[in-house]
Amino acid sequence: MEVMNSRRKEEDQFHIIHKVPSGDGPYVKAKHAQILNLQLVERDQEGAIVWFWKAINAGDRVESALKDMAVVMKQLDRTEEAIEAIKSFRCLCPKSAQESLDNVLIDLFKKCGKVDEQIALLKQKLRMIYRGEAFNGRPTKTARSHGRKFQVSVRQETSRILGNLGWAYMQKSNFMAAEVVYKKAQMIDPDANKACNLGLCLMKQARYEEACPILQHVVNGEIPGSDDIRARNRAQELLMEIEKCRHMSELLPALPGLDLDDDFVNGLEKLMNVWAPSRSKRLPIFEQIESFRDQLAC
Repeated sequence: MEVMNSRRKEEDQFHIIHKVPSGDGPYVKAKHAQILNLQLVERDQEGAIVWFWKAINAGDRVESALKDMAVVMKQLDRTEEAIEAIKSFRCLCPKSAQESLDNVLIDLFKKCGKVDEQIALLKQKLRMIYRGEAFNGRPTKTARSHGRKFQVSVRQETSRILGNLGWAYMQKSNFMAAEVVYKKAQMIDPDANKACNLGLCLMKQARYEEACPILQHVVNGEIPGSDDIRARNRAQELLMEIEKCRHMSELLPALPGLDLDDDFVNGLEKLMNVWAPSRSKRLPIFEQIESFRDQLAC
């Protein structure tokens, strides 16, 4: 009897510590397999994937099973399979789950280098925001990071998505488009990491005089997040690189055109007008976009 009580107590503690629901369904068994494999530092988590598939087919916590299975598949370099699984079975999940599934897809696209798909999905998420459809119509949502919960506003989420979109454009060496969205992100919710990326965009276009003050603000601790030593070190390294580049006279390659369609730009402008009413009706950066639009391929 004491042995049974002790075993039951251990199982209860396991569920509490690892936030695994109680029961003996396929999803619970999949979580047990996943966590035990991680604890034993084993790389073979095929057993967990099998149970996650069983949970999905049985309709047992499909949303959680899909997301957790994607994490395991990503660890096993089966990213393409994870993408197809989410695309195929997300229809079984409620509407409230679609936004978080999009976030998982974006992470998977990034992992396997599907930059165009990543950009398309990030743009779609931005369109949802300025249509008022983000967070299922609520002004904030609860997010989790490293086991801690916190509230995220639509404004913060918009800046985060723009930052991710800017980074995706940088992977395609489309530094002009990256510059546009990084500037928008900094207008909404500035931080040191995006400031460094914006500085890098300007450097790639040999616009060192514009990049320097942005990076110097990070070094001086004048931007939120610049208290992070990693951000300050990165800004300092970029400033040192600028000094080296100034002494070089290499010919720059042809700059790629802006890859921002009219509807996307107009929608983003409307969103900015709501959040920055004190600015002119038409933001200067969009005037710059218009001047390029007839000259550059969109």
